[in-house]
Amino acid sequence: MCPNLRMFGLAALVACAGASAQAQSLPYQLDPSHTKVFWEVRHFGTSTSRGRFDDVQGQVSLDRAAGRGEVAITVGTASVSTGVPPLDSILRGEYFFASAAHPRAYFVSRQLVFKDGRLTQVVGELTLRDVSTGLTLTATRFNCYTHPRLQREVCGGDFEGELSRGEFGITYGLPFVADRVRLVVQIEAIAP
Repeated sequence: MCPNLRMFGLAALVACAGASAQAQSLPYQLDPSHTKVFWEVRHFGTSTSRGRFDDVQGQVSLDRAAGRGEVAITVGTASVSTGVPPLDSILRGEYFFASAAHPRAYFVSRQLVFKDGRLTQVVGELTLRDVSTGLTLTATRFNCYTHPRLQREVCGGDFEGELSRGEFGITYGLPFVADRVRLVVQIEAIAP
């Protein structure tokens, strides 16, 4: 798995961790049509502003018998979407994601946490705007099944985490737009 890559996501990962045991590490590719990173932040102490990233790629390597694996996710920051095009342009600009200078964010994890054989957390590092900090994603749902058409295993779930945007130098609008950002990551990944 690309050990020198630092990956985001949110996310993501371990879309393949907690099902039946296997004796070797297997790579799973993220399914981009079923993998998204959503974010939420309080706006002026009233409503919650929401958006998502549509360009999410990566893979998970998993050794189920040993209860370990690796996650490498990359997110295109210019793929941010709120449903409001003028706001999307602002978010891509220098005060927020600075997508021209920092087109990718990364999430990398080498620590998957299991409880009673089920994946509960993905502990890793998020790199955004060339700043890296720890990020833990908690599994709120996780399952694996054999895809009826592909005849391959697909694993996926929902993961949640929280970060401080200020840690990445994204301080514009504070305190009116909150510092704490909630991440909700939807992941599906396909075995070879």
